[in-house]
Amino acid sequence: MAGLTPLERSALLAIAVLSALAGIANYQTWAPVPRFALATLALAGLAWVVSFATEQLGERFGPGVTGMMQSTLGNLPELFVVVFALKKGELIVAQTAIVGSVFANALLVLGLVIVIGARRAPDGLMRFSKRLPRDTATLLQVTVFLLVLLGLSLAAHDPASHHVKAISAIGAVCLLIVYLAWVVPYLRSDTAPGADAPERPDHQAAAPGGQAPGGQAPGGQAPGGQAAGSDAAPAGQTAAAPAGQTAAAPAGQTAAAPAGQTAEPGPGQPDEPAREPRLSLGVTLALLIVAGGGSALVSEWFIGALEPAIHILHISQAFAGLVIVAIAGNAVENAAGLSLAYKRRSDLAISVVKNSVAQIAAFLFPLLVLVSFALPTQLTFALAPVYIGALALTALALWQVTGDGEAAAFEGWALVALYVILATLTVYE
Repeated sequence: MAGLTPLERSALLAIAVLSALAGIANYQTWAPVPRFALATLALAGLAWVVSFATEQLGERFGPGVTGMMQSTLGNLPELFVVVFALKKGELIVAQTAIVGSVFANALLVLGLVIVIGARRAPDGLMRFSKRLPRDTATLLQVTVFLLVLLGLSLAAHDPASHHVKAISAIGAVCLLIVYLAWVVPYLRSDTAPGADAPERPDHQAAAPGGQAPGGQAPGGQAPGGQAAGSDAAPAGQTAAAPAGQTAAAPAGQTAAAPAGQTAEPGPGQPDEPAREPRLSLGVTLALLIVAGGGSALVSEWFIGALEPAIHILHISQAFAGLVIVAIAGNAVENAAGLSLAYKRRSDLAISVVKNSVAQIAAFLFPLLVLVSFALPTQLTFALAPVYIGALALTALALWQVTGDGEAAAFEGWALVALYVILATLTVYE
C-alpha cells in the first residue's frame, strides 16, 4: 500500500466507512431515505475501488485488455443490482438498470470523455482508433435488432408475441456467440505497453530497401548517393532545412524537437509515457476481491431500500433504474475514462467506455436473460417502446460521432444533451 497517495488512502478509508454505515443502516432498519443514500454512495465508492485496482492491473497490458478488464469488473455492481432486483420482483428496475447503463456509458460518460479529450488536444479534436467504435456500434445494432423485432411483434399482437421468453432465450445465445466471436480476436490483437507498435498504414510504412518515408535513405543519405544536406533534393524527398532551423517532418510523422527543447505530444498521444504499476499484484487482486464482494452486499442493501425510498421521494422506478443505478454503478467509467482523457490517453479512455457499452449490450444483457430463468422473475428483451427507440437512436449517434476515429467537443456535448433529455423523460414515466 506504500504506492498510494494520501488522497487515495483517504478515499479508501471513506469508502470503507460508507460501506460499514450502509450495512449498519440496513440491518438496524434505519429510515428508507438514509439507507438508500448510504447504499448509493457506498456502491459508487466500491465501483471506484474496482476502477482504481483494475487500472493498476491494466498497466501490465495494452489498452484493449485494460479496457476489457475495467468494463468487466466495473459491471459487477450492475450485475448484482439486476439479480437482486429480479429476486424481489422489481422487473422495471432491472430492465432500466441495464439499458440505463448503456445510456450512461454511451451518452453521458462518453460525451464527457470526448469533451475533455478534445479540449486537451492541441487542435481541438480527440483522436482514437476507429476499430473499437465501429465494433461497438455493430454489437449494439445487433442487440437493437432483437429488441425492435420483439417490440414490433408485441405491438402487433402477432402469434410470435406469445413466445417472448423462447425468442429471448434463443436471441441471448446468439448475442453471446457474436460477442465471443468479436472479443477473442480483439484481445489477441491488443498491444501491451512496451511491445512493438502495430504495422503502420502503407503511406507511413518504410519504403523498400531500407529507405525512410518520403524516399530518404537511412543515415541521412538520399537514394543514389546524394547527401541529404545538398541544396536540391530529388523528387519526392524533403530537403534539409538551413542551419539553425528545424526541418518539417514528413506527413504522418512527428518532427524532432530542436536541441534543448522537448517536443509536444501530438494529438491522441499521452502527456507522459506508460508507468509501472504502483501496487503489487497481490495488493491489486486483494482490492478487486474485497470491492467485488462488497459490491454484492451493498447491491442487496440498495435494492432493499430502493422501493420505500422512491415512494417517499416521489420518483419513478424508471428514473431510479435508468439514472440513479446507472450513474452509481458506472462510477468506474466516470472515474477512469475522464481521468484517462485528461491525460490524453485517448485510445485507453475510449476503450474503457466503449468496452463497457459493448459488454452490457451484447454480453451482460443476454447473460442476465439466461440467468433470470432460475429466478422468480424472468428478464426478457421485451422493453417499453420508448427505450427501444432510444437505444436505436443511441446506436446511430455512436456511429456518427465516433465512427471516423475523431470527435470534437461539441459532439461530446451533443451526447450529454441526449442523455439529459432521456433522463428528463424518465422523471415523468
